[in-house]
Amino acid sequence: MPDLLIELFSEEIPARMQAKAAEDLRRLVTDAMVEAGLAYAAAAAFATPRRLTLAVQDFPKATKATKEERKGPRADAPDKALEGFLRSTGLTRDQLEVRADKKGDVLFAVIEKPGREASEVIAEALESAIRNFPWPKSMRWGAGTLRWVRPLHSILCIIHDEAGASVVPLEVEGIRAGDRTQGHRFMAPGAFAVSSFEDYQAKLAAAKVVLDPAERAEKIWHDATQMAFAQGLEVVEDKGLLAEVAGLVEWPVVLMGPIGERFLDLPPEVLQTSMKEHQKFFSVRNPATGRIEKFVTVANRETADDGATILAGNGRVLAARLSDALFFWENDLRKVKAAKEGMGGMEAMAAPLAAVTFHNKLGSQAERIARIARLAREIARDVGADPAQAGQAASVAKADLASEMVYEFPELQGVMGTYYARAAGLPEPVAAACGAHYAPLGPSDAVPTEPVAVAVALADKIDMLTGFWAIDEKPTGSKDPFALRRAALGVIRIVLENGLRLALTRPIAEGAKANHVDAADHAGPMELLVPDLLGFLADRLKVHLRAEGVRHDVIEACFRLGGQDDLVLLVARVRALQAFVDSEDGANLLAGYRRAVNILEAEEKKDGIEYSLDPDPQFAEAEAEKALFAALDAADPAIGKALNAEDFSAAMSALAALRAPIDAFFEDVVVNADNAIIRRNRLCLLNRIRTVMLRVAAFGALEG
Repeated sequence: MPDLLIELFSEEIPARMQAKAAEDLRRLVTDAMVEAGLAYAAAAAFATPRRLTLAVQDFPKATKATKEERKGPRADAPDKALEGFLRSTGLTRDQLEVRADKKGDVLFAVIEKPGREASEVIAEALESAIRNFPWPKSMRWGAGTLRWVRPLHSILCIIHDEAGASVVPLEVEGIRAGDRTQGHRFMAPGAFAVSSFEDYQAKLAAAKVVLDPAERAEKIWHDATQMAFAQGLEVVEDKGLLAEVAGLVEWPVVLMGPIGERFLDLPPEVLQTSMKEHQKFFSVRNPATGRIEKFVTVANRETADDGATILAGNGRVLAARLSDALFFWENDLRKVKAAKEGMGGMEAMAAPLAAVTFHNKLGSQAERIARIARLAREIARDVGADPAQAGQAASVAKADLASEMVYEFPELQGVMGTYYARAAGLPEPVAAACGAHYAPLGPSDAVPTEPVAVAVALADKIDMLTGFWAIDEKPTGSKDPFALRRAALGVIRIVLENGLRLALTRPIAEGAKANHVDAADHAGPMELLVPDLLGFLADRLKVHLRAEGVRHDVIEACFRLGGQDDLVLLVARVRALQAFVDSEDGANLLAGYRRAVNILEAEEKKDGIEYSLDPDPQFAEAEAEKALFAALDAADPAIGKALNAEDFSAAMSALAALRAPIDAFFEDVVVNADNAIIRRNRLCLLNRIRTVMLRVAAFGALEG
């Protein structure tokens, strides 16, 4: 069966767009082929800076002829009805067939479509893909109307089968498809013809082009790590940078150069960030000292001097960039070291934040910092931190936002704060909290564990949540411009992973109070904000636990008990309940509970009263009824004792003891007895089942 090879050759495609563009080309072309009736066995797309390539294997030489019958209106139908049917089929009246039907003669359309050559289908699919390609940004050039990310120079489109290769007839804006491509821009710039994908890939490699981006990335990483290892060094891993650099070159040549001696004492993060952001260099670290001592750059060509000229030029540019970073570093250090001379230090660095607006309804950054500091002192007592250190850490944790270094490299906020706090002579827990309080920034990031950092991190996130809740700027749908879902997940993970027995109602209320929740320009009173925000945290907790395989209804069953703002306790209850309902005893007891509640609610609705009085065992007649009284009398205190000890597994075990008595009760006892007193007592007994079980969880929230 035939194979297809497509290449769209252009000026350099931005590295960040290449992977999606290759996938878009594959999707657009193959979807159109399948829709037209050309099924295929496999398809693979590739990208280099100058080309998008698609290889499709094993598809038929032509589509199959099709025949479709459509039933139309009656033969004597009005003209308007007939006209609509003719338009939908593309036929004329004399092409329709008249066939007898139960209600008279009916018109039928028989639509026959002949098979089409694969080349015709592919030409249409590729032209449509090119003209409608979803580039994030595109341009027009010359006199044509075609838009492409960069000027498109040529189209290679060939079908290869046992008879050889043939060019697919196609022309787009004066660019006629052919069987020729070009090699490396500098090392092999000539054009050459290809006859198949294998031929194409081999000739590209000979022309100094590595087609597969994964292969380019693998070569870069292999050569860089081997080069560093030979000198007792290691390359700092950066998968994002590796993917980007692989998209900048067609023939990667790895070069390693030194960093000037005067820059080696810069913080490693500064060197790494500057080299990555400005020049796409990898950092090379001395594992013995942790210092960044060299850099790796990737050239797009081989040179006669083995890259010496390229390295020299890169070294000069790097020195200029790092000179700026060194200037910022030294200026910032002078400010913070002034603390030792009684001139303010970190507080002086943070002073300009009074003029920086955090949000027009929530004040300046300085006002936000003051709120976080007050809240951090409150939380400190619950997390084992020194309140004074927690307040001090919160006061200086965001000071580096006003530093020259963070102004140049915003991604270093927090990291630089730690360095500056140490330089100012602040206690290590305070310095460490400057960087750690932003964590976690993502679901895989580590959470802070030192008590001072934990207090500041929680205060920071709770202030964010209560502040934006107070001004009614909550996440809606997919919109979350202030990353409040991330802040909520951060609170949850910090509490759970540190095992913090912290009731969240109090810090949330303190945060709302600090954000003036009752002010006229805010959304509503604090008594509404706190439960609403706790509900939002519960929703985030459900998402978090669902990713770990916990059922959302199990979480709801525990949260509905009320007062469940101690997340560690709540999750312990949730996990015990999940294990219980997944067991045979739990599933059967849940069925018994539902039966009891359904009967009780139906009878209460019918009678117009609640059967909430304590049932009297002296009215128990059947042995199964007496046994249920005894079982409830034994389970109730056992459950209470287990709950007081926060032993939820024991509470579930006490519940499990009710399974057999409840099953036996429903097998042997008629609840709606003829005797009104016996009936009322049995309904009250059902209510006692509900009451006892609701001490453990809101079983009505469980599904299935």
